[in-house]
Amino acid sequence: MSKHVLILGAGGQIARWVIHALANDAAIQQTLFLRHARKLHGKVPANARVVEGDALDKTVLGHAMAGQDVVYANLTGDDIDEQAKAVVAAMRAAGVRRLVFVTSLGIYDELPGKFQEWNKATIGEELKPFRRAADAIEASGLDYTILRPAWLTDEDEVDYETTAKGETFKGTEVSRRSVADLIAKIIATPSLHSKANLGIDKPGTDGDKPSFY
Repeated sequence: MSKHVLILGAGGQIARWVIHALANDAAIQQTLFLRHARKLHGKVPANARVVEGDALDKTVLGHAMAGQDVVYANLTGDDIDEQAKAVVAAMRAAGVRRLVFVTSLGIYDELPGKFQEWNKATIGEELKPFRRAADAIEASGLDYTILRPAWLTDEDEVDYETTAKGETFKGTEVSRRSVADLIAKIIATPSLHSKANLGIDKPGTDGDKPSFY
């Protein structure tokens, strides 16, 4: 039986790696949902279909949601909290339970010491809608995994560790490919990290700020 996966924000840089990781799995059917199909990287895999739309468009999102087994949301923007609520509502309406949603580090002031100060000074205001998005997902009753990546790099590597909600965040950076690797593992085994809210970083990158700043 094939597994149907809806990828919201499929033009994103983490999503690109996830789409690639799932591309050769004949047991998976991908629905790539994004505002503009031209933002997809490379050829659309044989196991994928493309839907153009906005996550806040109830009708289009509802149609894309029908028959899905797992939803992976790679959304962003200062209205990400509204997008999260729209995704939750569409999933409930369609009877879809499993959600993987990417937010950001720092939404719980969970970073250590000087890194916390730097992060808050750099993106503190931008984190507020991400925190509201996470709150909405945790209150949704859905089977969710929330991921809070460290500052993202384009390193072509898979090297990561995780921290649970309530634990002090480790590290300052992580590759997009690493985040995608964890997402692909959850899609393959949906019971993995069920009802979890995880920080994700590259081991050994602790510091006052990411190395590229």
